[in-house]
Amino acid sequence: MRKLALELRETLHVTVVGVLLFVSFAVAACGGGAGGTGAFQGPPHGSPTPTPCQSCVAAEYLIPTANSYPYAIAAGPDGNLWFTEHGANKIGRITTGGSITEFPIPTANSIPLGITAGPDGNVWFVEISSLRDNIARITTAGAITEFTAPSGSLPIAITAGPDGNLWFAENLGGKIGRITTAGAITEFAVPTSNPGLVDITAGPDGNLWFVEDAVNKIGRITTAGTVTEFDVPSPAAQPGRIAAGPDGNLWFTEGATSKIGRVTPAGAITEFPVLTAGSIPLGITAGPGGNLWFVEEDGSIGKSTTTGTITEFPGAPFGSIPIGITTGPDGNLWFTESSGNKIGKFTP
Repeated sequence: MRKLALELRETLHVTVVGVLLFVSFAVAACGGGAGGTGAFQGPPHGSPTPTPCQSCVAAEYLIPTANSYPYAIAAGPDGNLWFTEHGANKIGRITTGGSITEFPIPTANSIPLGITAGPDGNVWFVEISSLRDNIARITTAGAITEFTAPSGSLPIAITAGPDGNLWFAENLGGKIGRITTAGAITEFAVPTSNPGLVDITAGPDGNLWFVEDAVNKIGRITTAGTVTEFDVPSPAAQPGRIAAGPDGNLWFTEGATSKIGRVTPAGAITEFPVLTAGSIPLGITAGPGGNLWFVEEDGSIGKSTTTGTITEFPGAPFGSIPIGITTGPDGNLWFTESSGNKIGKFTP
């Protein structure tokens, strides 16, 4: 297990525990430019890149640390966006104006992954390392406190629960963990062995919902720890990220089938194909217009209405590999560009 944690540092930017299967194909840059890695060059730190089109990337901001591989991003309680840098062992903060500050994580060589705003006014994230796995808290001023996670659990995602606690998914442990804001941890086993948990979110029904990539299921856990699992209709769909929708349902991405899934609180699943075949949708979030917004491996930004009508827009440059996405307090969509080493802003 520790060997896996060490290997993840070199491989996480192209594959995340079997979830992110990336392929290469061209995508047009914003404004109708030619596709390719040179189609949309990065700006200096803090300088936005203008684009001539509407509903497109409004700006990109270069992260000061090279090869930081930004992964997850979340809106913080302070009106800023917070993101994890799994290649740099840092937590980043970006203002809506594009100013970036980075905070080193105390544990050396850790790999921070999921991140979320906590119920206590702080930001919480998970990290793995060759030494130990941690659940961590960072204040909006940048002070970090780490709590040791269960040995060999490989926590990968975290969310704030409706009960005032934080809930996290253990990729190797096959369990859902609950941590109080004081750092007390309780674990709940998922019935299916080796589920390959990859994401978790709070649902509109007062439960927590999570993704089981390895066994093609979506799971639900009550705050008391009762787990129910639901099969994804498409075989080997590789469900990846999940988010609560504005319609009272949960929405998730399917990387292998290039579909967006909707699951009701009762567990009924409907799938909607993304327009571009093989696009590999990754992160997803509820966003402007009462829609679901998601990023695709080719750099496109996707929008799905709550009835499943999908539209795609030119987004980040080819090769930047956007992974995480969230809605900012400014009404824009903010996302991480893992290989591009940037934070992108998309104006709907």
